[in-house]
Amino acid sequence: MAKAVTIKVKLVYSVDTGFYDVNKKKPRAMHEKLVKKKDHPVAKKHVEFREAKIKWGGSVAAAK
Repeated sequence: MAKAVTIKVKLVYSVDTGFYDVNKKKPRAMHEKLVKKKDHPVAKKHVEFREAKIKWGGSVAAAK
């Protein structure tokens, strides 16, 4: 099975309102952190979202 070309990244609003979005990125083509201007539903305007790490909640086996 081939390795995935894209990875998922978390886009976080720069003011820490708790709102985030998940996007895909090609790490071989984009070496710098992803920055996008997107619509923020709480602020009701276009704001800058920056890439952050996705924090995984642990394994499913540990929850049982």
